[in-house]
Amino acid sequence: MAFTDMSGVPAIAGPSNYHPDKQQSTPSHVPADAAFRDDGDSESDSSSPRGELVESQTTTRPRYEGMYHCEFCPYSSDILSHVTRHERRHTGEKPFRCSVCERAFAFSCDLRVHVRTHTGEKPFCCEVCQKAFVRHGVLVLHKRVHTGEKPYQCGTCEKEFSHKSNLLCHERTHSGERPYKCEVCGKMFKQGHHLSRHRKKMHE
Repeated sequence: MAFTDMSGVPAIAGPSNYHPDKQQSTPSHVPADAAFRDDGDSESDSSSPRGELVESQTTTRPRYEGMYHCEFCPYSSDILSHVTRHERRHTGEKPFRCSVCERAFAFSCDLRVHVRTHTGEKPFCCEVCQKAFVRHGVLVLHKRVHTGEKPYQCGTCEKEFSHKSNLLCHERTHSGERPYKCEVCGKMFKQGHHLSRHRKKMHE
């Protein structure tokens, strides 16, 4: 259920993660960064390029064995609410609902960002060109337009890219992979927008 605050902006409401039969406090031996692992509730990591922003952390950090375990995969945490939120990735549960359009989300942070599509709020502003964004992660990627940073390099030809998604598309020119398939005629494409263009031209 969602509520509206005094300003008229839809507010967020969701289920409690309290489980009376499980310990709720965080044990003293939890690593300092454990509270931020895959909790699904950090607004700065809720953007679509989330994987680009945290990839270096998740690929180099050894797995931490927590007190509570996901019922579906090896993920674990000493914080029960983190496991509860993580399990929604498997179950598809979406307990957070927008009070304006009724769209539902698995995580409260995603609902917060979505509400901005109704309010028009863009709180993350580029200090160079003043362009504003709904998500912090998108601002981080946008800044590379000004800095020229290209942290993603092709392992075959060493061409560099500012976005990981562009690198992945480029790598298909070497591998020949065509992961996007037209469900009507079966034709395969390297990029999703090529499939979309094909559908409009050939099947609409």
